[in-house]
Formats: sequence, structure tokens, C-alpha cells
Amino acid sequence: MPTIKDSVHDHIEVDGVAAELLDTPPVQRLRRISQLGTVKLVYPSANHTRFEHSLGVYHLADRALASLGVEGREAERVRAAALLHDVGHAPFSHNVETLIHRRTGLYHDDVTDILTESAVGDVLRDHDIDPERVAGLVSGEGRYGQLVSGELDVDRMDYLVRDAHHTGVPYGTIDHERLIRELTFADGDLVLAEGNVQTAESLLLARALMNPTVYTQHTARISKGMLRRATERLLQATDWTAGDVRRWDDYDLLTALRRCEATAAFARRYDERSLLKRAVWAEYDDVPERVRKLDHDQIRAAEDAIADRADVSPREVIVDVERDPAMRESTSEVIVNDEVRRLEDESPLVSALRDVQHQRWRLGVYTPAETVDPVGAAAVEELELDAESAPVSEVQENLHATLDEFGAE
Repeated sequence: MPTIKDSVHDHIEVDGVAAELLDTPPVQRLRRISQLGTVKLVYPSANHTRFEHSLGVYHLADRALASLGVEGREAERVRAAALLHDVGHAPFSHNVETLIHRRTGLYHDDVTDILTESAVGDVLRDHDIDPERVAGLVSGEGRYGQLVSGELDVDRMDYLVRDAHHTGVPYGTIDHERLIRELTFADGDLVLAEGNVQTAESLLLARALMNPTVYTQHTARISKGMLRRATERLLQATDWTAGDVRRWDDYDLLTALRRCEATAAFARRYDERSLLKRAVWAEYDDVPERVRKLDHDQIRAAEDAIADRADVSPREVIVDVERDPAMRESTSEVIVNDEVRRLEDESPLVSALRDVQHQRWRLGVYTPAETVDPVGAAAVEELELDAESAPVSEVQENLHATLDEFGAE
């Protein structure tokens, strides 16, 4: 039985089918997929990978199964799903997922093909485990799929703690031991036992604080937008397909970007951390609803129109429309007075955090430093934004640049 030293959970014992799955190529590829994508350009110590996160999810799933009294073949399937839940991730994790989905129809948790057609499937079948049933658990199907992908899943419990640990940000700290201990089933739904409203709130609050500080921090959003755009150009300029990219690791993608003439400039910017700047950083209420709902093709058309107004190359304009605020954790369920109730119906924090999310929402328009002013003015006109609050002033941008230099990026 392998025992692995982990930076978050100390020692993790890997047993049964999971021990054999560890050395399969799809799982080992996760060593070369960064957990937080380009966030490491903001937090230099955020170099942890999907591999160690997958081990953490396996460990927490094992603990949860023991607490729930689940044993035998069913437990083996869930442990396998926990370890394999991220094998469908493309390079840089979520950074290019929307692009991959548009071209393949697959998200990172659509793993049936990987589990059935690779060495993973061979190992599962050797243990008399159906790969398709494991794939279903990965996508959250059935009673125990909620442990792997749901409002109270062990995936979230691990990544919040792990991401906080590796970035040095204290906001992701949660009592995952209590969360696991208090999990129970009510009418087939995974819920928290009586007296755990505050426990559920801790998960919600941690996610709400980590989101603007880490996951959607402005430099992370800029670098993510640049990577997504460069990958799109790579697929347009070469014979590579989105299906190919989906099976690559971070190094494969960066190498391809460096070697392609159409994307070499981005690769150089990435290597040197010479990122685009914010020409616009507009608040939710300053952005028309039609702009907040632009689809991919409409965003590309808007970028072309802005570039035309500003008399710059379309390649020098990125419009980044953040998705409308949402709090999936607010729908988690907890038992109160012997009744199963939604957290959003029991916690006054939910409505307050929803207000905060709207306040923190931003639409970004990014461009090289030398074209910030004309692009910002053109974006305000083209997108019909509030002209007084949308553009990023030179003072603001200089302040953010100074903070970047001191690591408060």
C-alpha cells in the first residue's frame, strides 16, 4: 500500500484499485497540469498540480465513505472516481475549457472516453469495475456521485484548502474534517447533519473570498484571456484539433504556442510575464445587459469593432465578459429541526454575499500598454458603457503595476 506525503493532508494511504490507477498515463499526466493555470503568474508559489489535488480528493472521499459506512465494491468505485475526477482537464486546467467545449462538446468531467479507451479502463476492468459507472460518478450521477461532484463534494473541500495553502491566501481555510464527519443522506440527497448551518456557511464564505482574491483576480483574468485567445489562434493556424489539445499537458501547449508563428508573440509575453493591461474595468451596473450576455462570436465582433475605432490590430484587443455571479454552494442542504432545508433559506450570509458578488463583478478590455487610452475610449463607445467609471485611469494602472512589483499582484 503506497503512502504518500502530502503538503495539506500529511500522509495519504492509497489502496486497492486506486494504487494501480496512480501509475496509468492519464493520471500521471496530471503531474503536468497546473491546478490554478495562469494564477501562478500572480502567486509564484501556486505551482501545485492536478495530480496532488486528485490525491487529496481521493483521501477525503475515503474518509467520507468511512464516515458514511460505505464499503465494498461501491466504495471502490467512488474512490476510483475521486482519484480520476480530473483526468479530463485540458492544459492549464479551466483556462481553455470553454474553448475545448465549444469545439468538442466536452467539459473536463466528461471522461467516459478516457476511462474506457485508455490504460485506466484496463485497470478498472481488471478489478471488475465498470469504467462507464465510474465516469458517471465523476459527473455527479447517483447517490454517491454527489460526493465527487455536488454542492458538498470533497473536490471543493480539497481545492479550497490546497489553493489557499499554496497561494498563501488565508481565506480558503475550512474545517474539512467536520464537514466530512457531518455528511449524511436524506432521501438520497447528500446533506449536512443537524446543527451545521455555520459549517455550510464556512464553505460558502471560503469560496466567496477566494474567488476575487485568487480565481478571478485581475492579472489572472488577463493572462487567462491571453492564453485562451492564443490557443484559439493555434487551432486556426495549424492542423491541431481541440481534441488533441484536450489530451496535452501544460508543456505541450506552451511548446506548440512557441513554435507557431501566429502565437509566438503570446508565448514570448507569457514567458516574460509581459501581460496586456486593462483599458476598461467596468462594474456590473455600468454594463448594458446585452453586453453581459454576449456570446463568443459576438464578443469577437465587438473586439474587431473596438480595434477598428481605436485604429489598432484586432489581435491587440481582448474583451473579457465575466459570467453572471452565481453561488452554487448556497443550494447545499442542511438538516434544521429535523427538516432538510437549503442553506440560502437559513443563512443571512447568502443574500449579503450575493450583493458582494455583484459589486465585485467586472467586465475587462485588455490591450498593450501603449494602446490603453484609445482602446479604452473606443470600448466605452462601442459597448455603450458608463463613460465615467469604466476606463482604468493611468493612476490606477500605475498603482496596480507597483503592487505587482511587490508581489501583491
